[in-house]
Amino acid sequence: MQRIGLTGGIAAGKSVAARRLTELGAVVVDSDALAREAVAPGSPGLEAVAEEFGPGVLGADGSLDRAALADLVFSDEAARARLNAIVHPIVRRLAAEREAAAAAVDRGAVVVHDIPLLVETGQADTFHVLVVVHAPAVLRVERLVRLRGMPREQAEARVAAQATDEERLAVADVVLDGEGADEDLRAQVDQLWERLRVERADELSADVL
Repeated sequence: MQRIGLTGGIAAGKSVAARRLTELGAVVVDSDALAREAVAPGSPGLEAVAEEFGPGVLGADGSLDRAALADLVFSDEAARARLNAIVHPIVRRLAAEREAAAAAVDRGAVVVHDIPLLVETGQADTFHVLVVVHAPAVLRVERLVRLRGMPREQAEARVAAQATDEERLAVADVVLDGEGADEDLRAQVDQLWERLRVERADELSADVL
């Protein structure tokens, strides 16, 4: 099994890369999806979040009010750390379960852990290959404003809350250029997949010998 870490700043193009990897046959473990599962209605995670941040982060139906929570944590580093301390351990457990299930089905599986905060959470050294989708911070702010309709101040705060471009690039084994069109990024993913295919074939051959 190949364990690949995939990360990139918000609006860098990481989701495009993850979708293409799924199309090519990788098992993509989406940490954002697992984070939503971790605080699903009725879950211990949601109960812990509400206890930590108060009933104001819950909607009328008892589910998490993500906008209200985001307003709290993206402007307060200490609050963000408290939230991460609740959610991240649950996400890691769920990710490990997904990986184990993939390995049980296919020992040659390529498992890609799509983790926006991979660098921030100190996981850079835990993967066979660490892939960073890179686009400069200034471009990512413009994308958030132009494509997602986010107020500029909020967009800048979201970008600033993550690792810097330099911090991500410093730990990357592979850098994919996310500045251009989606088609260009998908072509880069295809090239990466071919490299992984060759490495996987070599590893499986070595196991047989």
